[in-house]
Amino acid sequence: MKLALVISTSDAAFNALAFRGDLLNGLVMAKEIGYSAVEIAIRDPKNLDVPQIERSLQQLNMSVVAVGTGQAFLVEKLNMVDPDKTVRNLTRERLKEHIDFASHFGAFVIIGFIRGNRRDRDIKTVRELFISEMQSLCDYAKSRNVKMVIEPLNRYETDFINTLQEAYEIVSEMRCDNVGILADTFHMNIEEANIEKSLKNIYSKLFHFHVADSNRWAPGTGHFDFQTTLSVLKKMGYKGYISVECMPLPGGAKQSAMIAYETIAKILSKG
Repeated sequence: MKLALVISTSDAAFNALAFRGDLLNGLVMAKEIGYSAVEIAIRDPKNLDVPQIERSLQQLNMSVVAVGTGQAFLVEKLNMVDPDKTVRNLTRERLKEHIDFASHFGAFVIIGFIRGNRRDRDIKTVRELFISEMQSLCDYAKSRNVKMVIEPLNRYETDFINTLQEAYEIVSEMRCDNVGILADTFHMNIEEANIEKSLKNIYSKLFHFHVADSNRWAPGTGHFDFQTTLSVLKKMGYKGYISVECMPLPGGAKQSAMIAYETIAKILSKG
């Protein structure tokens, strides 16, 4: 398992990012600390210079493991299950742009906030809307060799897909081999009754993994049991990246990213 750091453009509206600002500076910082890859949270891919990013990645011997899409929801309210068809259409087109961007780097596209909320609507209706949109995007992503991951978020951030099992059931129903699950320790700490059991139950669809401590600070500053959880991942044969997605606490972006790296790297080195 290798370590990645979530970074973002300067227009990020999401607080749980260790680094927000110029992407190239974020790449350099991640490399200096020891990370081998980054995950980029992007609102609008059209605003990015792909060739420049590719050159910087090559110079630093870094890669992009995943592309976050939640900024488009947080800033523009784009979402996949909006009652307004126009919003859904705009969201689909934006996600296609994220997929196109991800295709340059062999990165996952994350479906988190951008899926939207149920808002007291019938769960069956919302679920059907989401699956329909995902299946359409699934075909588009497959044509570009891109995989997508659905991230369960805790109940305080969304009312639609909170647990790993809920994500697993939707992924299984879709039957798209390029769609899997992103598990996040912060959200699991709130929603899963037994984290290790939940991971084992959905492991066949686990594509990607986020870490933040129980307080959403850098791993090692709260009470989450990373030793047990990462040991379970290893026993199950997980070979993907561990991406640090935490608030820039304590001490700011670089210090929190360093603490996170040291904490997780130490656990992984123990075997």
